[in-house]
Amino acid sequence: MSGLAAPAGEAAWHDVECASYVADLPLWRELCAEHPGAVLDLGCGTGRVALDLARLGHGVTAIDAEATLVAALADRARAEGLGVRALAGDARSLSLDGAFALAIAPMQVVQLLGGPRGRRSMLASVRDHLAPGGVAAIALADPFDAVPAGDAAPPLPDVLERDGWVLSSTPLAVRDQGDAVAIDRRRQAVSPTGELTEEVATILLDTVGRSRLEAEAAQAGLRALAPRRVPATRDYVASTIVMLEAAA
Repeated sequence: MSGLAAPAGEAAWHDVECASYVADLPLWRELCAEHPGAVLDLGCGTGRVALDLARLGHGVTAIDAEATLVAALADRARAEGLGVRALAGDARSLSLDGAFALAIAPMQVVQLLGGPRGRRSMLASVRDHLAPGGVAAIALADPFDAVPAGDAAPPLPDVLERDGWVLSSTPLAVRDQGDAVAIDRRRQAVSPTGELTEEVATILLDTVGRSRLEAEAAQAGLRALAPRRVPATRDYVASTIVMLEAAA
């Protein structure tokens, strides 16, 4: 990634591929209203959800394993005068002060944990950080969204212009690998002088459905509630939001 890292960086590519997604924001706002108190945002990235909730006055602790993404979020929170607590950390082994009324894992965060063992560790860690009666809301997405793998068409490119650079990320293929789905994307960066650099990046999403995640959550002491749903958009598949409650 040497040709792209200097002008773009992981924070910029995260913005290109994730920042434009807003279909789930009304649900996170609704859940915050239903479960008032401290909010834990798992896999926060550069702050797409955390900043939105903080602007509405919610107290948010935001966690991501990528320190560069957390740093970008912290900078943005400071620039807006928002009190987001942004921390680099692994959702599978959290050690935070206090208890949370609501923990959220937007987009496909739970599908990036390396399979069942990683999910179980994350669920146990979240359970330890929920207040009695607290709720975890975890998004699951199927990249094929009920479309057979051979018929799945990738969405349109995501494009962002920043400091004279034009960054684009184009999905090339969605490949079913049994226990995971591989999504190949071509990342291109055009410099202010017109120089083009590119690479292919592959994202692996664990294949897991609602019933399996709920069963794993039960082993961690979390009770399944009625799920929620985020509808599909032109560029993004729908998501099922698995709702889990800590025993009071």
